[in-house]
Amino acid sequence: MGWTKPRTSPPPSGPWYARLATSAGRPAVLAATLLMSMPGEYHVAKFAGWTDPWAYGMPFSLSAYAGIAAVVAATRPKGARGRFSATAGAAFAIVLALAAQVVAHLVNTGHMDHNQAWLIAVTSMVPPAVLAHLLHLAATPVPAAEPVPVTVERTAPAVPPQPTQAPALPAVEQPALSSSREEFTPEIKAGEPVPELAPAADEQPAIRYADPRCAILRPLYDDGYRPTTGEMKAALEDAHLVSPGASTLRGVLRKEIEQHEPDLAALPARPTPLHRAG
Repeated sequence: MGWTKPRTSPPPSGPWYARLATSAGRPAVLAATLLMSMPGEYHVAKFAGWTDPWAYGMPFSLSAYAGIAAVVAATRPKGARGRFSATAGAAFAIVLALAAQVVAHLVNTGHMDHNQAWLIAVTSMVPPAVLAHLLHLAATPVPAAEPVPVTVERTAPAVPPQPTQAPALPAVEQPALSSSREEFTPEIKAGEPVPELAPAADEQPAIRYADPRCAILRPLYDDGYRPTTGEMKAALEDAHLVSPGASTLRGVLRKEIEQHEPDLAALPARPTPLHRAG
């Protein structure tokens, strides 16, 4: 077959404590940094005039905004609409979080007076600016990935090896032709086209599927049975792909395969263990 199994990243190597620190350390560091940032963002909101419990919304809005913008910027393909805006929003959220920590610590240590008009004005603009940009990201459509045609090369069934030399047969005397019959030898006149040889029966053209997932499901027919929904789902998951719903598996992928090869639709369904036992 022309399809090759996608490569997967190798599992992390190293001692067990290094693997544990990599897997469990990242969420622990994330939780710790969020908890350490919340007091500074809360105090900045209090400096700007918000009262409890509304001041607690500032840490959550800044943290959620930075996370959402970073995820959108990382998941959208290069050149897609909204990717630049998400990247700029993620950088702006980081700047806001850093500024909130610096201002809060300067005020708490007495190096800065919190009762300043520009500080109150800038802090008051943060929630509506965050809301406006999140709505902009939500309204920007995500481009759908175009299916890539996959060429499947079908090979002829294996033929057992033939002997290098056939055994010699006894000579058989051919009867002489009657004088009244003439041996017929076809002749090709000059200028006439030479007839082409018919292609071998086992040579079949390659199939180009519109959905590349069909190439993964096509080998399931080699057992002589029509694949079930569970078998198709398991084959896609083994190829590290997200399996679609049952209607897509049967009505789109299996239908496209059987449109190229109508004889596959006539194959019987695989018998269940209960039928085989009976």
